[in-house]
Amino acid sequence: MKGSRKLFVKSFGCQMNVYDSRRMADTLAPKGYVETAAIEDADLVILNTCHIREKAAEKVYSELGRVRLLKEAAAVHGRRLLIAVAGCGAQAEGEEIVRRAPAVDVVVGSQNYHRLADLVARAERGEKKVVDTEFPVEDKFDALHLPSLAATRSRGVTAFVTVQEGCDKFCTFCVVPYTRGAEASRPVGKIVAEVERLAEAGVREVTLIGQNVNAYHGAGPDGRPWSLAELLARVAQISGIERLRYTTSHPLDMHDDLIVAHRDLPQLMPQLHLPVQSGSDRILAAMNRRHTRADYLSVVSRLRRARPDLALTSDFIVGFPGETEDHFAATLGLVGEIGYAGAYSFKYSPRPGTPGAQLDDQVDEEVKADRLHRLQAAIDANQAAFNRRLIGRTLSVLFERPGRYGGQLVGRSPYLQPVQVTAPPALLGRIADVTITEVASNSMFGALAQGAARAQKTALLDAGA
Repeated sequence: MKGSRKLFVKSFGCQMNVYDSRRMADTLAPKGYVETAAIEDADLVILNTCHIREKAAEKVYSELGRVRLLKEAAAVHGRRLLIAVAGCGAQAEGEEIVRRAPAVDVVVGSQNYHRLADLVARAERGEKKVVDTEFPVEDKFDALHLPSLAATRSRGVTAFVTVQEGCDKFCTFCVVPYTRGAEASRPVGKIVAEVERLAEAGVREVTLIGQNVNAYHGAGPDGRPWSLAELLARVAQISGIERLRYTTSHPLDMHDDLIVAHRDLPQLMPQLHLPVQSGSDRILAAMNRRHTRADYLSVVSRLRRARPDLALTSDFIVGFPGETEDHFAATLGLVGEIGYAGAYSFKYSPRPGTPGAQLDDQVDEEVKADRLHRLQAAIDANQAAFNRRLIGRTLSVLFERPGRYGGQLVGRSPYLQPVQVTAPPALLGRIADVTITEVASNSMFGALAQGAARAQKTALLDAGA
């Protein structure tokens, strides 16, 4: 093995890219690459890209311009810096990336990062413009090794685990079927082994992720396909895993057993991201979402009957081709009716190769911007109202890291909000009850509840204080 070299990985886009970035680092670790938080020190920079929206793609090219300057500066000092572009953007654009950004040495698609070490080795040997964006026959997850305990511990007490990839829904605005491929699910045994390793390293909260995670149908130990509900129940049995989440879901795949899991699994947090995209049946049909507004409301009603304290978040696209003011009003109405605890919202961005890009009646950019502004104002009002209702309530908080100020820790509520609390460092990685005292735009503040005194005392004793 060569001597230690520095690796800097930057992720764009979804949680799956964050997970993939960590697995890329794990893949390169046996080759002597050690992660660094300082891009200036890196011998290899990987930009793990998103291709969902035009703005995300352009951000990558802007970032590549900055990394090119670092590469030139390194060369002046006799040091070689390699640049790799990975992920969905790499999968979609391939050779176009090295044409637009000649400083790039390696382009590796979203299904090929298990080959990354070999691709980097080819670039190190002097091969020019190494590009691999084919959809491989082999399963990339089978080719990957579990990360070391040391690497896992360094990443904190929460973790993402990919359980499903790809999408068969073919929404007309979306590139995922073309960049991630058809729906595929990992076997239950492989997922359980990975989560057991995470638990051994001190991870307490796991989020199961996939482009259509509730379409999960991986092979179980009994030889039949397991549903996401069955997988969640199995993962909940792993010692040390105290919290579970999953994302991102499609309303069509919110089946009865999964809804019951929200009622019956105490580890499953009362927060769910359930994208709807629009409140208009006309626009939902044009998007090929394959559900109606009424279908979505029915799913929400069933979920809330199962788990009355469930908080919902969602995704919205404004300005899809053909969207009128009446269609947009239906979206605003849905936001008010559901009362979301938060949401992501975007202007429609035509992606090359998707059916939506070919539709007539593209909406003017100024109209999109105005609608987005109004939608975000409505979402923000809903979120603020939800957060205000938590003042005075006592919530369990998983403490993840030290806060900005001395004596302060930052954790996450069951609803995924960051919570800042004055608490001893020994509570890091533990769950304690916190009474919410104040809310701000991006976080909440609280105090250890009376009942949390026992947890604090136990933590201090365990730490030897």
